[in-house]
Amino acid sequence: MSEVSSLSSAATRAQQTRRPDRVRSGAAFPRFVALTLVMSVPLVVGLGAVLAPLEALDVLLVALFALNALWVSAAAATALIAVGQAEPGKDAVPAGWTPKERTAVLFLICGEDPAGVVRRIAEMHRDLKRAGQSRTTEIWLLSDTPASKAAQEQRAIERLCATGVLHYRRRTDNKGRKPGNIADWIDNFGASYSFMLVMDADSAMRVDRLSALRYRMERTPGLALLQSGIAFRPGATRFARLQRLSARLTGPVFIRGLRAWSGRAGNYWGHNALIRIEAFRAVMRLPRLSGPAPYGGEFLSHDFVEAALLVRNGWRVEITPQTCGSSEDCPEDLETFHRRDRRWSQGNLQHLRPLFGSRLNKVSRIHLASGVQSYLSSPIWLLLILLFVLAGMAPWAVPVLSGALALLLVPKLAALVWFYRRTERPSRRKTFLRATAAELWLSTLLSPIVMVRQTISVIAVILGQDSGWKSNRARRLPKLPGGTIEALAGMALVMVAVIGGDTAWQALWLTLIAGPLLAGPWLVPWLDAKAPR
Repeated sequence: MSEVSSLSSAATRAQQTRRPDRVRSGAAFPRFVALTLVMSVPLVVGLGAVLAPLEALDVLLVALFALNALWVSAAAATALIAVGQAEPGKDAVPAGWTPKERTAVLFLICGEDPAGVVRRIAEMHRDLKRAGQSRTTEIWLLSDTPASKAAQEQRAIERLCATGVLHYRRRTDNKGRKPGNIADWIDNFGASYSFMLVMDADSAMRVDRLSALRYRMERTPGLALLQSGIAFRPGATRFARLQRLSARLTGPVFIRGLRAWSGRAGNYWGHNALIRIEAFRAVMRLPRLSGPAPYGGEFLSHDFVEAALLVRNGWRVEITPQTCGSSEDCPEDLETFHRRDRRWSQGNLQHLRPLFGSRLNKVSRIHLASGVQSYLSSPIWLLLILLFVLAGMAPWAVPVLSGALALLLVPKLAALVWFYRRTERPSRRKTFLRATAAELWLSTLLSPIVMVRQTISVIAVILGQDSGWKSNRARRLPKLPGGTIEALAGMALVMVAVIGGDTAWQALWLTLIAGPLLAGPWLVPWLDAKAPR
């Protein structure tokens, strides 16, 4: 059975519990489409005009450029929509309100250090008791930890289990990984609860934030999934600080804009989300994609697909933008970031297959396509640059390509406008300006590194290398000093410039990209080092 047919079968199971209704996109969706086209179409037409008459290579260049122009324009449109939106009210809960429905808080763990999750579970339990919600809320730790680490995990949680703070269940057969663990729990225990809060081992959520989600869910019977905004907790390294700074600066405009145009056809990011069990039960076991990994097998990025199926079957999926009280850790170093990113690249590229499934909501298709393009954009940019140099592109193509890259600055500028409207204190404005300048400088240095690494990940998937959970090929490779791969890529670009470049514009473009790559052996260790306090 094809994956499209299998997904249709999953949707049919969902219809047995709820008659599908039409799920509407957000009120800002027409503006999102219009802004995206207004910013991207002139660039694509301009490049076509510069290259005319178009030969086979020119057609390829324009087609690839169109994909990335749409991608950066969509991000810019999302940020601009947020600036034009009225400030949404906070998810307030009436004084004295207590939940009527039972909720299970599910922490998923698979070999991580248990100390952090145990501490967060204990804190949440204390807050639930203070809020008078411990009777309607139970905390579970669902483990897929291998046997070699199970004893340490069980010692860490034995006191919480003995005092009734925590229910613990460890699977010896971790079939289906995280989605399979949740599905098994729903089969065995889900009937006792109305909602589940899905959390990763490094997730945290304050009880007041959870109460706001529960209040919204109880008052909206057609709401299947409520995805909370997520903030990064402070990290120890410069790289972790950079990720947190980027999220704090541009995150508010992005998530508010996304909420405005996605409306009731929102998305799911796999954790820090409250889910109606009745709705999720029918779509919790996704079919295996036909063929072997990396193209087939289990969905690695299952969350987008689950959200799309819920929406297709008449349930609402919404995003609430507030991040206060909802958080997670971010990777502390570039190697950890790249390892996770390799897995995500494979999972997101798998979305090409369900993208064209029948009866998907148009907004869900955009979410899936966005996940795919978030990884295809890096190799496309790199290929465009190489073709630009080797094919001797016309000089007038430089402003067109530069205009597309300039759209990457729009979310940062939108964040400045959004912040300035919300504060009048000069000191805070100066602090925000300094933070924006620092983030812009560091992210500009980091972007070529991420581009090269993501290109390698996409090529690995195309060549059939499995970078998923079960793959250990990466561990068998010799470990190179940090920044070595980046420096090699930078030297290759310099050689391309020497061999194929014939204009100052081409040399400038390659210098902006090759410079940070050549500095990789110094830049990567600097980012990975502990940040000064």
